[in-house]
Amino acid sequence: MNSRSLDLSATTGLPALEARLRQDLQWLGLPARSWVPPRSHGGAPVLDVAIVGGGMAGLALAASLSHLGVQARIFDRAPAGFEGPWATTARMETLRSPKELTGPALGLPALTFRAWFEAQFGLAAWDALDKIPRLQWAEYLRWYRQVLALDVRNQQQLVEVRPRADGLVQLDLADGTRDGAAYQVLARHAVLATGRDGLGGPWVPDWAQALPRAAWGHSAENWDAAALARKRVAVVGGGASAMDSAATALEAGAARVDLLIRRAELPRVNKGKGAGSPGMAHGFQGLPDDWKWRFRHYINAQQVPPPHGSTLRVSRHANAHFHLGAAVQSAALRPDGALRLETAKGPIAADFVIFCTGFRSHWGLRPEFSAFAPQVRLWQDRYQPVAGQADGELAESPDLGPLFEFQEKAPGACPGLERVHCFCYPSALSHGAVSGDIPQISDGAKRLAQGLAGKLFSDDVALHYMAMQNYAEPELVGDEWTPAAFPTYEEPA
Repeated sequence: MNSRSLDLSATTGLPALEARLRQDLQWLGLPARSWVPPRSHGGAPVLDVAIVGGGMAGLALAASLSHLGVQARIFDRAPAGFEGPWATTARMETLRSPKELTGPALGLPALTFRAWFEAQFGLAAWDALDKIPRLQWAEYLRWYRQVLALDVRNQQQLVEVRPRADGLVQLDLADGTRDGAAYQVLARHAVLATGRDGLGGPWVPDWAQALPRAAWGHSAENWDAAALARKRVAVVGGGASAMDSAATALEAGAARVDLLIRRAELPRVNKGKGAGSPGMAHGFQGLPDDWKWRFRHYINAQQVPPPHGSTLRVSRHANAHFHLGAAVQSAALRPDGALRLETAKGPIAADFVIFCTGFRSHWGLRPEFSAFAPQVRLWQDRYQPVAGQADGELAESPDLGPLFEFQEKAPGACPGLERVHCFCYPSALSHGAVSGDIPQISDGAKRLAQGLAGKLFSDDVALHYMAMQNYAEPELVGDEWTPAAFPTYEEPA
């Protein structure tokens, strides 16, 4: 038989793909039946797992938990279909990952992006595809949620997460579908699947404070590109988001875009790809601290180059200007309302600045975590890197346990903290890139789901033992055989 895939679009389409997925799940006995003893508190039901964030990581984890028979509910602040950055703040034309990566498919062929794409557009279209268009990826994730019937509650703003000493985690929320009505949810475990800025937010340099807030935006914000028409735009940074932001401004009709890049040369090799393997996905979390730090610091120091296509998307515009070795040192508002940026190469004028300066873990930016943030143990609380490997981002990373759980800085200071789990980018130093990046998201989701299932079982072990003792469904009813007369014993001659 030809090893190439069938042209699903010619004979089936999405309805047939969905039927195939249902059949695959049935053959595998998925999802498993619910087995966690139900709990309530004060008359209110208690969730097995509450997940904050309905992007790719939250969806993959919820699906993995459902396959194991564990109840999970997702709470996301965005309207349905707009979870994560794909249809809002992301500005790349295509994903940066190779199209062949299976992402959150959890080992199910019919759940892959490729199956979804071929079912609609055919094998020839797949062969012609270079990388996955960003908005198609958003559509695929919407389908993923729908076809797996995941429990996602949208327009739910997290107000506070409160670990408790009674084995529960309390989530205070505001319901955007009911004029912000406040309510509480109790869960045995809470997972923060909150993305790239999961424990902080966008970072901008101190000199940005000299600029009016209306005169700048961050690449992670949903600024209005159309408002940049005929304006001079300065883009601070030289990574992927800088190229995407610059291209967006240029395509919106900006008069001029200047990329102000601190480095004298753009990095050309994505060193992270050199360590991508199943061994890294499954072995990183077990490495000694020194090796974990060494890997992550090297990737940080080398930096990831902007994609080839994203860079060409900018450089094809005659009014795009790359300034290398042009770190910005200060900024001021001119009397005429324009901005003056002082760089290592001299001053430059702009009407609007886009900061493409990444994210920082900064608990102060996330008041919803204030009930436990001061008690979280960070890597800097217990580990000192060797000379030459200091790294502020890594030092501020949470020191997570084997289930991605936060750990106490001072034992006993925050009972219940271990029931709050960090399944977002800041977990990378403890667990590797398994909680947000497309290549390893299924590995991370399954690892955490299996760990949570095991913890739920061990916490209720007495109940499960009692259930085993009380189990009374007979295998035999007593009429399956006829008793025979026992033979008379005789000594051998």
